[in-house]
Amino acid sequence: MARNRKYQSAAVRFVPGLWCVLGVIVIAAVSVGFVWHKRQIHDLGRQIRDGEIKLEKLREANGKLGRQLMTLRSPQFLDKRIKELNLGLVQPAPSQLLRLVELPVETATPVPAPPPPLYAARQTGRSDR
Repeated sequence: MARNRKYQSAAVRFVPGLWCVLGVIVIAAVSVGFVWHKRQIHDLGRQIRDGEIKLEKLREANGKLGRQLMTLRSPQFLDKRIKELNLGLVQPAPSQLLRLVELPVETATPVPAPPPPLYAARQTGRSDR
């Protein structure tokens, strides 16, 4: 005759409940991990977007400064500043200009090799076996 459930051991009665609790814990851990990863992806995407915006602003500032540099280097601007500051500078005469001719690499003289060492490495009579 079958025994009554009332007399079964406690382990037999609580094993299905423990499996349910373990399953819920695993599902909760996986869910928290999923949400955490999605948040990380979102944060990294925001950081990338902010970096791209900053890079674009820096490129625009670099272009603006490049145009300003070209303006400041132009002969017209330099002549104007020379006259404003009364520096008394004039263009040099053609006889004052010195032109340098650059030789091609093939005709240049090669650099001599360094001299051999005066002393050879000292050899010992023992071996490191």
